[in-house]
Amino acid sequence: MTAAPRFMLDASAEDPGADVWFAEPAGFTAIPMAALLNHPPDGPGADGLRAALGPLLDAAPDETARERFVAQLASGQQLLAALCEVGTVHCSIGLHRDDVADPGEGGSSGQPLLSFFTLSWRDTAVAPPAVTAARTVTPAGHHTRIEYLDLPCGPATLSESVRILTAGTGLPQEPLLQVHAHLPHPDGRRLVVLAMCTMAVERREDYRRLLHQIAELVSFENPLDDVSG
Repeated sequence: MTAAPRFMLDASAEDPGADVWFAEPAGFTAIPMAALLNHPPDGPGADGLRAALGPLLDAAPDETARERFVAQLASGQQLLAALCEVGTVHCSIGLHRDDVADPGEGGSSGQPLLSFFTLSWRDTAVAPPAVTAARTVTPAGHHTRIEYLDLPCGPATLSESVRILTAGTGLPQEPLLQVHAHLPHPDGRRLVVLAMCTMAVERREDYRRLLHQIAELVSFENPLDDVSG
């Protein structure tokens, strides 16, 4: 007998202004975007950020280390700000242990696997959701392994791409796997884009399956209404 999955509800699930609900599997830690970006600057999140950073800065061995930490934090804030500008409303970091690979076959069994998950909104031309789902992957040639899905929330597409990061970014020049799920909103005017990024390209099937599972649980109607009712 398989045990029923357990879910932890985030406070945002009760937000009256919420227009999408989803669940993340174990191993993902949400990044507090609003707090790190001080939105609003005088809000309670700003106080929490200062309280959290204070001990870290105090624990730095010297002023050089503190300056390096502040610079890295600023870089992270710039990245989050850029994500917000393109409609990202949620992001989280995934950390899992590779307990599948066989080291004798070139695998990395037992090594940590890092991933980055985002949920973003995109405006679209007015069209039926099925049409929007099909359009999302046709203009961009970098999409591969395209799959059309019929999810509880409606029609969707699942696709992949592998890219090499641009030289000069300071990031490792290694292949980056991106798995996307495009889920049109029933209003026909916008869609949700789920994205899973990782450098563990050899684990593409696992991350594709993981994103598929997240997409299966997306809802554009408050699922808690049925529970409370």
